[in-house]
Amino acid sequence: MIINMKRITVLIALLAAGWSAAHAAPLSTNTAAAERVLLIDPSTMPVAAGSATLTIGALRRADGVYTGDYQVKVFPYFLKNEKGRLEILVSDESLSRVTGGQVVTITGTATPSRKNGKCRIIGATATPTGSQGGRLKLWFTAGNRKMIFEPAYHFGENETNRARAQMMETNLVTTRL
Repeated sequence: MIINMKRITVLIALLAAGWSAAHAAPLSTNTAAAERVLLIDPSTMPVAAGSATLTIGALRRADGVYTGDYQVKVFPYFLKNEKGRLEILVSDESLSRVTGGQVVTITGTATPSRKNGKCRIIGATATPTGSQGGRLKLWFTAGNRKMIFEPAYHFGENETNRARAQMMETNLVTTRL
């Protein structure tokens, strides 16, 4: 009987610890920016008798480099359309500064996926409007023209953080039962 009481006491203590941990601090969506994806809104700029639209997929960070796909559509000059891979170098220090509200200048490359596509050097200035995002001025040279896009950016949760939140919620529900 005493052994069963000890087991029950240990079980209650473990359940209480799990329950209080789950309620004390819900999983924050404001995790370190290094663990989140960088989302950049589509942006359009004028070109002769038309427009160019830059669309960038979710950028994931590894070893100080945000990487993802991009696409440029030029209307009505569809032969100038391009898609490829984007890499933006963002050091831990720069990431800390931008999430702290400071303007940061960064560089990177855009590599077209077409055969013989020439790698372009890109430059960007991130101007935060808060810790979660801001405005980006991104430029590169295409042919003889400097292309300048000014989209908004923000940090979003990646799949790993979403999975942690779901696991925490599942544990919370299981603990309540």
